[in-house]
Amino acid sequence: MGADTGALLDAAVAAVSGARREGQLRMAEAVAQTLDDRTHLLVQAGTGTGKSLAYLVPVLAHAVEKGERAVVSTATLALQRQVLAHDAPLVADIVAERTGARPKVALLKGWQNYLCLHKVAGGYPVEEEPGLFAVSAATDGGLPAGGAPVEPPTDRHGSEPALAGREGLGEQVLRLRAWSEETGTGDRDDLVPGVSERAWRQVSVTRMECLGQRCPMISECFPEAARVSAREADVVVTNHAMLGIAASGSPGVLPEHDVLVVDEAHELAERVTAQATAELSASVVERTARLARRHAGVGLANLEAAATSLRARLEVVPDGRLVHGLPADLRDAVILVEAGAREAVGAMKPEPGAEDAGGRAMARSAMVVLHEIAERLLGDSVAARRDVLWCERPRGGLEQPRLRLAPLDVAGPVATQLLAGRAAVLTSATLALGGTFDPMARSLGLTLDDATPWRGLDVGSPFDYARQGILYTARHLPPPGRDGTSEQALEELVALVRAAGGATLGLFSSRRAAEAATERLRAELDTPVLCQGEDQLPTLVRRFVEDEATSLMGTLSLWQGVDVPGPTCRLVVIDRIPFPRPDDPVKQARSEVVAAAGGNAFMSVAATHAALLLAQGAGRLVRRIDDRGVVAVLDPRLATARYGTFLTRSMPPLWPTSDGELTRAALRRLSAGTAAVSH
Repeated sequence: MGADTGALLDAAVAAVSGARREGQLRMAEAVAQTLDDRTHLLVQAGTGTGKSLAYLVPVLAHAVEKGERAVVSTATLALQRQVLAHDAPLVADIVAERTGARPKVALLKGWQNYLCLHKVAGGYPVEEEPGLFAVSAATDGGLPAGGAPVEPPTDRHGSEPALAGREGLGEQVLRLRAWSEETGTGDRDDLVPGVSERAWRQVSVTRMECLGQRCPMISECFPEAARVSAREADVVVTNHAMLGIAASGSPGVLPEHDVLVVDEAHELAERVTAQATAELSASVVERTARLARRHAGVGLANLEAAATSLRARLEVVPDGRLVHGLPADLRDAVILVEAGAREAVGAMKPEPGAEDAGGRAMARSAMVVLHEIAERLLGDSVAARRDVLWCERPRGGLEQPRLRLAPLDVAGPVATQLLAGRAAVLTSATLALGGTFDPMARSLGLTLDDATPWRGLDVGSPFDYARQGILYTARHLPPPGRDGTSEQALEELVALVRAAGGATLGLFSSRRAAEAATERLRAELDTPVLCQGEDQLPTLVRRFVEDEATSLMGTLSLWQGVDVPGPTCRLVVIDRIPFPRPDDPVKQARSEVVAAAGGNAFMSVAATHAALLLAQGAGRLVRRIDDRGVVAVLDPRLATARYGTFLTRSMPPLWPTSDGELTRAALRRLSAGTAAVSH
């Protein structure tokens, strides 16, 4: 298969007017071998390797030659579009030329990602309030095990489309109705410009709310059509949210498949954790009861009393982990919620042919979710150290306290639900942390299956990082404290951005730090400075890209996935090593488990978390062969602490220095138009 893979890859590269890259060929051959052996492969492919072609070539060829369906999952919408619109059709053409069989490629997303024609036609009541649970656009086939609600799709980086901020809800819904008459897919991501989550909720339903075969428009159903296409396809492209649902106990959301490819695999564990995280508050119980009363006409006195009890109990529970599970009084309140929700579900059985079938389906769906969450909270998962429970008061004081329950570890579900019995390829530019694949392999469950071997492969990058960029560690600064960014660090930041002439991406550990940096830069420099939160993120990134003098300061969603090649990003500043917050309940619990087993909790949990984010953040600098610049870390611990070597070995191998003047001089030359970084 190796020679055939090389020839197919050469043809694909030639079709895009590219040149053979040794790392890309090594990856393609390793993927082909993995598919033949039905083993597992972790492959780190640096930016610029062309990893999507490197896995698509052997995967599409294998699918038609062996008759084995593959699922390819991405974390971001941008990569999904690249695979579907460009890379997969190109490779399919080449495979067809060489084998005589053209592989079929289909896109599969969650039910709520598609427009519901029956809802547009008035088959469901107008939603007067936001969704009760943060239901993901990936939701499909019911709830994850335990009835956990799932998070909004992070491939949109948690931001609304720019236009949604200028259009009213009514205008957006009218535009959606007009679009429903012309779209051939009903796929939300085909709507340009997009709309807000609230507007989209007016024209979409979850899988549980769907009437299924009872729907009068089932023959025109967009999500059903997508599932039919997926069942007939050789390769199905999906997203990590769908994998999260499958891993959480709903494997039927995906068609049967023999091969799994996970691109951007460094994000998989967090996505699976998010899908399996349950949340309960008194306001959710009350809104569920209102929905049931309005659309199903059931009496809910017991559930309403349970909401009152839950609110009173949550008000006196302190923030933070509930190590021993629910306190007695709070447990009693959750028992009342579970009983009230169970009673309501029994009273809301579907009535075939009912005119209000859509409203009843919505109400029953929300009640089933509520019941399953309460059941999970009352289980033994915390005592058995499977889950972590905590009480959380959202910042700002506008929302009420809520209980949250998250899995302690997702390696087991990933191993049993996603990887078992399949050939699996997991790839990213960031998989080897501290120079080893072991931490990532453990987090993704590869070490749990003794019957299926795995291996790690680093195919490198076509970039010469040491010549293209500098890693500057401001060793002279004081270590970051709890009181925000120090005066010395702000002075260093101003000097660096001034030398770079703007063109700076600032990555900060908190919103407060990003805002303080923005305020200081605006006060002292005459180049434009943008701050995350001042506009929709896509709008801010576009403004950053369009003006070389503009700088952008932000937090976590800028650390990963933002692709800004060229001179508009010649300086990346990281304010501190991104360790998890000391009060992060899940990280706390994971550290305790490692320590109890005799391991190094700090290195296994906190340092590994920081290494992944540092690698991703530093990777924002060099995105193509002619990029030049500096990654500046304003945290001296990267150079002085014992764990600093582990962290730097996880980052791109830029040329290291602690010489501030040398760094600023290099930035001034770049700003003036010099083509190379001298050091």
